[in-house]
Amino acid sequence: MRCPFCKKHDDKVIDSRSAAEGAVIRRRRECLSCGRRFTTYEKVEAIPFQVIKKDGTRVSFDRECIHRGMLKACEKRPVSSEELERIVDSIESKVHEMFDREVASKFIGNLVMEALKELDQVAYVRFASVYREFKDVGEFMRELEAMLGKTRHGKD
Repeated sequence: MRCPFCKKHDDKVIDSRSAAEGAVIRRRRECLSCGRRFTTYEKVEAIPFQVIKKDGTRVSFDRECIHRGMLKACEKRPVSSEELERIVDSIESKVHEMFDREVASKFIGNLVMEALKELDQVAYVRFASVYREFKDVGEFMRELEAMLGKTRHGKD
């Protein structure tokens, strides 16, 4: 492994641990040239997974795309990056468990909305308004009313 500091290829592994529920190995390394420590992650190379977009085009699955969308929805909300990372991990796991090579973007979007609805209702509405492409305030209000109705009935 190449040291990110001095760019030499001489290092030793100090510690190895399982991460991301066993899907990744985290290794702490020490450069034998400069003595600095750094962390690397090792995971199984997956078969390229395709996402079928609304218009029928296919793109490579990108967990960062999910993360960016959730991050935008959760902007200025009391949601930690650890919670978002956990949700993205969960969504990625579900997709790989349930599908072989392709998944509809609609399925992923619905998983994100379910997770956000439980995590933060404001983030959920923000995400839903973009994902469902609300055309007017009426559609937005219907979504809010449905959410508020479920919240009231759940507390009765």
